[in-house]
Amino acid sequence: MPTPAYHLLVVSLRTSRIAILFVATIGLFALCPAGPLQAQEANHSPGWVVISVPEYRALRVKAYPTEREPEPPPVDATLTRVDYELRADTDLASGRATLTVDVLKNGWVRVPIPAGLFVREAKLDGKSLSLAPLSDGPSGAKDTSQLSALLSHSGRSVITLEIALPISSSSGEERLSIPSTFSGVTKVVLEIPRAGVDLSLYGGLFSATADLPGGGNKWTAYGKGAEPITFAWRRKTEDHHATLPLRMRGTLTQFVGLGEDSTSLTANVNLEITQGAAKEARIQLPDKVTINQVQGALVADWEMKPGELLITFLEPVEQSASFVVTGEASLPRDGHMDIPLLRLTGTERDSGGVAVDVLGAGEIKEDSVKTQGLERADASDLGESVTNRQSPALIAFRTRPGDSKSQRSLHIAVARYAQQAVLMANIEEARYRVLLTRDGKSLVESRYAVRNNQRNFVKVALPPGATLWSASLSGKPVRPGSAPDGSLLLPLAKSRAGEDASEFALEIVYLRPGASWTDKGRLKLSLPALDLPVSRTGLQVFFPPLFRLSSEPGSFHAESYANPISSVLTASVAEPPVDTPIAPPAGSAGVVGGVMSRQYMSVIAPSDNSNDNKQLSTQSQSLVDKFHSTERGVRATGILPVHVDFPAYGPSVFLVSELTSENQSPSAELNYQQNKKAGGK
Repeated sequence: MPTPAYHLLVVSLRTSRIAILFVATIGLFALCPAGPLQAQEANHSPGWVVISVPEYRALRVKAYPTEREPEPPPVDATLTRVDYELRADTDLASGRATLTVDVLKNGWVRVPIPAGLFVREAKLDGKSLSLAPLSDGPSGAKDTSQLSALLSHSGRSVITLEIALPISSSSGEERLSIPSTFSGVTKVVLEIPRAGVDLSLYGGLFSATADLPGGGNKWTAYGKGAEPITFAWRRKTEDHHATLPLRMRGTLTQFVGLGEDSTSLTANVNLEITQGAAKEARIQLPDKVTINQVQGALVADWEMKPGELLITFLEPVEQSASFVVTGEASLPRDGHMDIPLLRLTGTERDSGGVAVDVLGAGEIKEDSVKTQGLERADASDLGESVTNRQSPALIAFRTRPGDSKSQRSLHIAVARYAQQAVLMANIEEARYRVLLTRDGKSLVESRYAVRNNQRNFVKVALPPGATLWSASLSGKPVRPGSAPDGSLLLPLAKSRAGEDASEFALEIVYLRPGASWTDKGRLKLSLPALDLPVSRTGLQVFFPPLFRLSSEPGSFHAESYANPISSVLTASVAEPPVDTPIAPPAGSAGVVGGVMSRQYMSVIAPSDNSNDNKQLSTQSQSLVDKFHSTERGVRATGILPVHVDFPAYGPSVFLVSELTSENQSPSAELNYQQNKKAGGK
């Protein structure tokens, strides 16, 4: 039976290994007597090592690593710089364009030529170069409007093009546009062989300008390659406007405010230049007039001379200019007087007007007005500067058309009156809630709706023996001051100048002891005295359920309960913890000799509320939410007094009063009597 080849290979390998091992053993015994040196040489004797093919390849790769191929450049070539040297003729600008190209790829590279150039000749490093249309897209379509050059070697190359560019003309202006490229820098040297040309540049920056020997100019400009550069020029026109004689018209609108101590003066001036250029403006000043300020966009400086005001402009004005002159004049407080009028000088015609107003308590006598060169007009005819100052005592005049030399004057007589003192603060409404106890104590909550423009404090005199518990301003606790006579000084909120004073709430709570009640008697309920007048007052008295309470005729009279008219007081009344009385015991349902409050009736019979009460409750709740979120929700800083809620308990009587003068302590006479039926039970 024939033996397979691989078996023979295995047998031969085994046989060779045994033979090699036998020979090596004999050689070792033969060399042992030779000494240590011969044994060391036997260990380094040449021989064969058998390894597998994959292991051999792995070792070869480690011994001879292959070099990594460099990554290809991101672009084949780049256009580093473009230089143009052009000379403008009638319809074309011809010259040379030098393209500096850096080729990064080995082999043939296509470099695009800037679009829009009319190329007559192309050279590469001094040798002729052919240009071909640039292929557009993967389809290979040719773009005849875009040319390109084929370069075969890497490195820097310089392409020189003889080109021409069209010059467009419109409305006397000629334009030359340099197309955009992908170069980093674009330099353009443009020669225009004509003198008297105004050149403008768009998309670049001028760096140098030179005159040509034969006439004309040469400009050098730089720009970004990604943006086109446009030159626009037109023939320079000589401007004789500044050399012509100055001719102008002016409008001067003057406002004079006659105060008790000083007279203010304001003039709005507008100049219209019809010929030439104005470097300055002059205004004639009457006697006793002092200029404080001249403001205007074109005003550089101003100087006050005897009888004249000189205004210098930043640059000669060729069209129009406007400025405002403010000053003051020395005039008598009242009586006959001549109004100082400012006049423009050097104008062919001036117009405008004058308005006079009396500041304070005074008026201008109509029969005393005497004018020359002026005519009566409405204040709105003089413009916004006078319209915004309208008042009952203001009179306005319009100047009659004429030149600056025409005569104008204004004579008036002013009558002054002594100013009377008026209220700077007032209490629109005062609301008191009083809780009476059988042992004679009374807890009083006083709430005031105040309007204030000027006052800092309100003086409050508590009844004798009263002890202050808390005070608050607009829902925030405050610490009142103490006057020398022992009264309280509560701070007031102020409105801004020129605004209508809005209402705000002021509240104090105090306790006053008194004599204990008997079965029947009379008591006098005294309330705080304020140094401000009170327009209307509401008093709600809560008393023990076992008694009956009635009021005596006086400054207060009984009425059905009504919510406060002032909204700032309504928000406080609608708070549930304050005005939630409990039901009286049986036998005293209702109040004999008094009027039960509406809140008390709503607790007894909630099912009888009408739709009006529901709507009122909804409105009150919205006011409460707004009050808590805007005022009561703000946490005060520092240690402040606590806010004491009034415990509304038991039946109540509601009394009203009107027109309480300042420093007057309102009081009410009340009769009380114990309810025998309720007491027997």
